[in-house]
Amino acid sequence: MKATKTRWVKFLGTAGARFVMIRQLRSSAGIWYHLDGFNLLVDPGPGTLVRCASSRPKLDPSSLSAILLSHIHLDHSNDINVMIEAMTNGGFNPRGILFAPPEALDGETRVVLPYLRQAVRQIFPLTPGTQFPLTEKWTLHIPPFRHRHPVETYGYLLTSPAITIGHITDTAFFPDLLEGYKNATILIINVVRLKGDQDAERGIQHLNLEDARTLIREIRPRRAILTHFGMTMLKAHPWEVAAQLTQELGVEVIAANDGMTVDLSAE
Repeated sequence: MKATKTRWVKFLGTAGARFVMIRQLRSSAGIWYHLDGFNLLVDPGPGTLVRCASSRPKLDPSSLSAILLSHIHLDHSNDINVMIEAMTNGGFNPRGILFAPPEALDGETRVVLPYLRQAVRQIFPLTPGTQFPLTEKWTLHIPPFRHRHPVETYGYLLTSPAITIGHITDTAFFPDLLEGYKNATILIINVVRLKGDQDAERGIQHLNLEDARTLIREIRPRRAILTHFGMTMLKAHPWEVAAQLTQELGVEVIAANDGMTVDLSAE
């Protein structure tokens, strides 16, 4: 990235759900934000450290300012401990911030190893409606509700005077999403499934293409980015789906791909 790009987001991985992750049809390495010098890694799934090393230009985990974990499922959390180690130089340089749901930190469901908690300078449990100042310009906001997913899951908004980035992570659709993310100028949506037929009956709690269409149509961000694709979305060619939504809704819609960097400096 050139020095003029002061704000960007890089999609280290765009895999959604277990089978795309297991087969590594797409990487499952999460998202890296660079926000005017503040580096935030979201959902370090399998392969995150490898993807950082192979990125061009290379991403240095020791430059991370914070890690955010939306929930404990493996495709989001598998590399959480190795990335904490990398961020803190093996724990010898305690630093950084960890944001995670309480169930990721304590009890039988914890995924953050206890010995690594002391390596992180600050740990903030995610709860509905909380907010955390990141820098003078940027604040992390958690919408006033949990997402509807089998485990404790949160989306987030990154707000600044210039833009608001909203990320709707794994969830079933419910109307509160429209209100909770209404101020997003950049809206990232985890779209796992092409169709939602019988999802409720089968207990599937993921967004599908029709859900994404509704969210984009009602929220009307300046730009929407689709990611976290399952098998049915991959087979439908996400870039073609995004182009169709752009034409239909009059909002720029992009389908993320592994390694894609979106420059936010002009936003």
